[in-house]
Amino acid sequence: MSRIFSGIQPSGELHIGNYLGAVKNWVQLQDRYECVFCIVDYHAITGHYEPSDLRQRTFDMAVSLLAAGLDPDKCTLFVQSMVPEHTELAWILNTVTPLGELERQTQYKDKASRQESVLAGLLNYPVLQAADILLYRADLVPVGEDQVQHLELTREVARRWNAKFGVSYFPEPKPLLTPARRILGLDGQAKMSKSLGNTVGLLEEPEAIWEKLRPAVTDPARVRRTDPGTPEVCNIYHLHKGFSDQATVDHVAAQCRSAGWGCIDCKKVLLESMTRELGPIRERARDLEAHPARIAEILAQGAERCRTMARETMAAVKTTMGLV
Repeated sequence: MSRIFSGIQPSGELHIGNYLGAVKNWVQLQDRYECVFCIVDYHAITGHYEPSDLRQRTFDMAVSLLAAGLDPDKCTLFVQSMVPEHTELAWILNTVTPLGELERQTQYKDKASRQESVLAGLLNYPVLQAADILLYRADLVPVGEDQVQHLELTREVARRWNAKFGVSYFPEPKPLLTPARRILGLDGQAKMSKSLGNTVGLLEEPEAIWEKLRPAVTDPARVRRTDPGTPEVCNIYHLHKGFSDQATVDHVAAQCRSAGWGCIDCKKVLLESMTRELGPIRERARDLEAHPARIAEILAQGAERCRTMARETMAAVKTTMGLV
């Protein structure tokens, strides 16, 4: 069975962009592959943060992932910092990674342009990502379009290390593009992100969701209710494709093109679809939050399984490199 690795930052409660763009797909993948899913808290410390807040966000992310459907009997879920081999391998991979490759990374250039003082951790972020994946010798990595460049760097790092030591130890992981590749925020302008305030929380109540959906950006051509629209340019329509069944999606498109519905009508139907899917997730989250020891146990068991795999990898790597 092919092995999948994927990680997510401990940003607290999942939002629907995380869910549609990654986690909903993970839930399906765990039935078909050997899946290792990681809450990447080392990646989260490259910017400003409060330690107590990071701990809470890590717990909240674990709750959201489990409530969304990750099953510890079908996959491995753990926290990155609980397996120290991640940073050990990252240092080793730094020794075969050209500086120019890191400086050309799109996300690095974007973030560095917005910081007064650029930290080394931001530059080396993709090397740690490569270590996360290669540590478990993963064959496949589910990614969105904006992560393909980082994965290509991982493939390049694996090639360089293998070539330097004359082995074929690390596989070159292939991208597994997620069905919902890029989820826009409710402003319709940028990727859904908590820092931009354009998200809907996975565990929010229907009333709170409606308060956000009601003013959300739609097709700019629909100034009046009687104006026909183009559903493909409307973010609400794309959210329908994530939450509504195909018959509803088709009906939404027809009503938009013919101006049979106004945008508010379309949003009300979306709310119904979201409530049907997210209601059970919200209930499971409440139950999990009431049993924090169970969350800790799941993460500890996942970390122990990953430490076993990581030690095997590092033993082989060190032997190959001539390290004692």
